[in-house]
Amino acid sequence: MNKLALYFRLVRADKPIGILLLLWPTLWALWMASGGVPDLQVLVIFVLGTALMRSAGCAINDYADRDFDKHVKRTVDRPLTSGKIRGWEAVMVAAVLALISFLLILPLNALTKQLSVAALVVAGTYPYFKRFFAIPQAYLGIAFGFGIPMGFAAVQNTVPAVAWWLLVANVFWAVAYDTEYAMVDRDDDLKIGIRTSAITFGRFDVAAVMLCYGAALAIDLVCGWYLGLRWWFVGGVVVAAGIALYHYTLIRGRERMACFKAFRHNNWLGAALFAGVALDYAIG
Repeated sequence: MNKLALYFRLVRADKPIGILLLLWPTLWALWMASGGVPDLQVLVIFVLGTALMRSAGCAINDYADRDFDKHVKRTVDRPLTSGKIRGWEAVMVAAVLALISFLLILPLNALTKQLSVAALVVAGTYPYFKRFFAIPQAYLGIAFGFGIPMGFAAVQNTVPAVAWWLLVANVFWAVAYDTEYAMVDRDDDLKIGIRTSAITFGRFDVAAVMLCYGAALAIDLVCGWYLGLRWWFVGGVVVAAGIALYHYTLIRGRERMACFKAFRHNNWLGAALFAGVALDYAIG
């Protein structure tokens, strides 16, 4: 396998679910900040930047976890873990992608650039939180949702309180879906000493996931209503809640593949919320 193909796998370009889970909150923010009509240039910058930063994050994550992943069934064959590429290559790939992302936002205002530095720090340090933080998924939610304050900053040149509340909602959502993901690897993580929310919540893991879904959707609903969104948006939240209940049917048995299916299915929950936002601005 040639190096480009290995780098492709390193950044999970063959598994776009991670990009989508970052992209939906970013799109909510851009639509809400612009009243439903985001500037095309800003939209393109954020879509490309989201994909690039997610890819960079995967490379850094694999570098940080290179000694742990060899003990986890799901990750043992990753390019870095299996020795097909070297550690410095992963760092190089991450640095190049991060640099391109920064170049993309050069046309944007100073506040957005400042927030991008904070976003880079959060994304770069997340893999190490699993060493000592009991619920690293909460930190992941900040990393995955930083497109929200950045989106408001790019459009309005300020970050209103509602943007920070939307980020809080994203933290709850991330804890929900990444706990489902962590439930897949729980046995391996216990052996190697990695901390995850699935381990921290223990036998209350399913209840915690559902409570986090509820908190995320409740905050989203209040924020949308505050911004003037009404019934199409409420419909999107109701559909998202229905999807969350479907996830309960998948994870309640704690079977590995069912939990992984629930995690991947969160793409549709994010899409439902975005559809509600977009339709409300377009029709409502």
